[in-house]
Amino acid sequence: MKIALKVTPGARRNELLGWEDDYPQIGRICKVKIAAAPVEGKANKEIVSYLSSLLRVPKSAVTLLHGSTGRIKLVEVPDDTDLAPLDRPGT
Repeated sequence: MKIALKVTPGARRNELLGWEDDYPQIGRICKVKIAAAPVEGKANKEIVSYLSSLLRVPKSAVTLLHGSTGRIKLVEVPDDTDLAPLDRPGT
């Protein structure tokens, strides 16, 4: 299943901010703050690591499909993944 993310790199800590509905041209999008700087793919690696820990799936199961150089990203996780942790902002 695919998840749209709006990422803010360079934050103090990794944090899930929750869902934003009706994002232009995308629809529902999950907002995330990432501590890593957007340099040489560090933030992208941190996103994969953070999502895998939140969703309790291996890092290899989280794939960045689009947005490697932008703030809006599209990631793919296995279809049977429980997305309930993404409904708890502040984690």
